[in-house]
Amino acid sequence: MAVVDRQLQVYADWDAKQRERIKALITDELIAEHAAKPLGQHSDALGRVLAYFRRQPQPGKYIIVAVEPWKDYRIGALSGVRGQTARILEDSDSYPTEEAAMHGIFLRRVRDLRGS
Repeated sequence: MAVVDRQLQVYADWDAKQRERIKALITDELIAEHAAKPLGQHSDALGRVLAYFRRQPQPGKYIIVAVEPWKDYRIGALSGVRGQTARILEDSDSYPTEEAAMHGIFLRRVRDLRGS
């Protein structure tokens, strides 16, 4: 008989419900709000979406990589292994500012959440 970690089952159920709630909050207006101001004061809906994205597990989590500080930023992903460097995603665009890269990460997370 396989041992099942009940805590993992409960978390998976909770996360599935949260994903549906968060998906419902994402609109074109919410994406435009983030594009206009990735840092700073956000609406309640955008704050909830960002808080959900921040709680994601470390392996595969998107980060900003400064290829050339103040000029060229790319999106990378954490390995989840201590001491192992993040990898720059091959399909990542180049962004001129950190804020633009933050919005690029936001759009990737939205795409991943929607499953498209």
